[in-house]
Order: sequence, then C-alpha cells, then structure tokens
Amino acid sequence: MRSERGMSAMELLVVVALIGVISGVSMPLAQNLLAHLRLSGDARAASNALTLAKMRAAASFTQARLYVDLSAKTFRIETWRKTGTPGWVTDGGSTSLNANTALGFGGVSTPPPNSQTTVSQPGLCRNAAGGAVSNTACIVFNSRGVPIAAKTTGPPDGTETPLATNALYMTDNSTLYSSTVSAAGAVRLWRTKTSGALNWTIQ
Repeated sequence: MRSERGMSAMELLVVVALIGVISGVSMPLAQNLLAHLRLSGDARAASNALTLAKMRAAASFTQARLYVDLSAKTFRIETWRKTGTPGWVTDGGSTSLNANTALGFGGVSTPPPNSQTTVSQPGLCRNAAGGAVSNTACIVFNSRGVPIAAKTTGPPDGTETPLATNALYMTDNSTLYSSTVSAAGAVRLWRTKTSGALNWTIQ
C-alpha cells in the first residue's frame, strides 16, 4: 500500500535541510536574548543591592555601602560596625557578574538625566582607617539613607559630605545600564544602547 511506504530519502533530506536553516536563523537570536537577559539581571541585582544597602544603614543606625570589586567583577553590601572593633562587615555574600558583563561605560560619554555631569564610576572604597582600596568602587549611605562621600582620613564619624553624583555602570558593549542615586537617596536604573542615538530610559 502507498500509505505504508513511509518517507523517501529525498523527503528526509528536505526536512533535515529545513531544520538546519531554522536553527541557523534562530540560534543567534537566542544567544542575543540570553546575553541581554544576563546583563539585565546583573544590573537589576546591583540596583536592588543599592536599595538594600540604604535600608540597612537606616535600620542599623550606621553607615552601609555597596562595595564593588572592579577586578573580580563582584559586589557586596557592607555595614560599619561601631561597637567592639570598628570596621566594615560584610552583610550577606558577594554577587559575581556574568562573564560578558563589564563594569564600564561602553564608549558612552553622556550620563543619565539629573545624575552626573560627566560619566564616572563611584569613588574608591576606603578601609577602616580611611585608606583607599585599589580597583574598587563604593556607594556609601549614612544612617539617614543619604549618599555620602567616604572619608579619606580616619574611620567614618558622621561628618561626611552628602554626594548626589553616584552612578554604577555595567555593559556588554551593546547595551549600557546605570544605577544612579540621587541626593535624597532615590535609586534608579537606566538603560541605553552604546551605539546610535543616545536614549536613556528608566527601567
């Protein structure tokens, strides 16, 4: 019976060819989507950590900061311990960024609206004595949840200056995310493409 013959070799080759064409078209699209989701996830995790650091500072009546290790591509929350031996104490664990996520600007030179005058990562983190820690970036909040400039000499003491130009940038060289902190401590996440017309949009 004709209905029992199955498929011919030519028909199988056509099916295999169609599968190959569809796979060839869809794979790059899927890879681009996954890369975007990884970068977006990293940026949102850092933005959420900033909000949590602000809350930790207010809840503990001390300073708290987002400590970013630029070389290791990790970030963590730290709080200032005032009792016993003063020092910065890690609150929770460190978060590692995806291999394709870079801590940089991706060639963009214009910051998000109402944030910075020039694009730059946060200032260096400081140790308990006020010494600079190389290859780091820190956004520090005081006990009122206000972003401040870290002291350059001595331990934190509440005399730090409020700072309204904090922003942390992450990119995959196609899309750029920026987590900004206003003078009042409001954390916002922005996104733009690194090529073509610059268009910062809030997320």
